[in-house]
Amino acid sequence: MKVLTNNQIPLQEWSYFLASNKHASPFQTVAFYQLFNSVNRLRADAVAVTYNGSIKALAVVTIQKEAGFGSYFSRRAIIYGGPLVAEDYPEALDILLKNVSGRLKGKVIYTETRNLSDFSFCGDIFVKNGYQYIPYLNIILDTGNPDRVLQNVSNSRIRQIRAAKREHVTWEVASDTGEVREFYRILYRLYTEKIGKPLLPLSFFEGFLETGPGKILLVKFENKIIGGILCPILDQKTIYEYYVCGLDAEYPKQYPSVMATWAAIEYAMENNISQFDFMGAGSPAKKYGVRDFKLRFGGSEVENGRFIRINNRFLYLTGRLALAIKSQLRK
Repeated sequence: MKVLTNNQIPLQEWSYFLASNKHASPFQTVAFYQLFNSVNRLRADAVAVTYNGSIKALAVVTIQKEAGFGSYFSRRAIIYGGPLVAEDYPEALDILLKNVSGRLKGKVIYTETRNLSDFSFCGDIFVKNGYQYIPYLNIILDTGNPDRVLQNVSNSRIRQIRAAKREHVTWEVASDTGEVREFYRILYRLYTEKIGKPLLPLSFFEGFLETGPGKILLVKFENKIIGGILCPILDQKTIYEYYVCGLDAEYPKQYPSVMATWAAIEYAMENNISQFDFMGAGSPAKKYGVRDFKLRFGGSEVENGRFIRINNRFLYLTGRLALAIKSQLRK
């Protein structure tokens, strides 16, 4: 088997491997890899393992850190969606993980895979390579049958959607960078004042509008943007909730956060996309209001979990403590 990285990977073979792999997501596409590398302070490495010229395992490893002093304590590698592997070549995943660990040695505090499908068939390979499994929930909504979608949405959520529409709340696909910047201002405020977690820079969102694998949907009321959602999309199969926000306090009767999520669901139904992936619903061991919010749209809980490999435990725990303190200060 042979390891190829970045520009060494044939683009045609890369696309073919994604099309034939049931675990594929937009986060392993060439477009996402190129977008991440176009943004300052961000970087992505593509690593592939081939056998007789065919790709048997592939990962897009995003390398992130915060600006300023916090950059030293926030160096991390995130593999969104998890690495892809041909299930009949598990040894390819072993080679890939070893190569990724070698490339990241001394560069990141930890590496995390945010699984968007079931990787239990190869969990032992992750453990063998120093990863720990972390239980983590997600919610998947079948959008292939619009009538069934409406039947499964909670009554309270249906009332909110109808109330917002009576207020003439609408949604549309973002078309220019000015709209994206307004959406980002709302999102930045949410992350700064309430969530207290890292947010990708504005240039990522601007780049996503131009070349990203998906759409940014904006919620509007009286010609003003009051919320939105950034949705990667894979081959008209699945639409994903990557970032979502709404000015709920300022517009309580318009339900902007509800309408942002509903915009993605309606987009899926109108464009024959068979499922909506909420991209995370927290730890099953903890109560989580966001999970309750998402479940009212009628989706099903799944536990695909995450794998994490900690390279420097002291810096990892220090970084987690800092994030926890920031989060508490915002409450």
